[in-house]
Amino acid sequence: MWTQRLMWIAWPAFLTAGVLEMLVFAMVDPQDLHWFGQPLALSRQGVYTLAFFAFWAITMASSALTTLLAMSPFELNRCPVSPDARPQDCRKNSCS
Repeated sequence: MWTQRLMWIAWPAFLTAGVLEMLVFAMVDPQDLHWFGQPLALSRQGVYTLAFFAFWAITMASSALTTLLAMSPFELNRCPVSPDARPQDCRKNSCS
């Protein structure tokens, strides 16, 4: 189930990062970018790569938050340990 959730997060974020990359760099030349008043010491491909991974990380965080907020209370509160393997003092004895 966690692998499926990870793909729900990573794949749309990957596609969105690709679209953002195309939109941003259709308007901005990477050689014109400056960091703290100094020109970047990276090649165009380096800027494209770093920007893509930054866009991907940001959109993954957004997708992860959406997935977290979409979880039902049952999913959040269920005990991950089977009833037979739970310790004696487990408060979630009634969950299945």
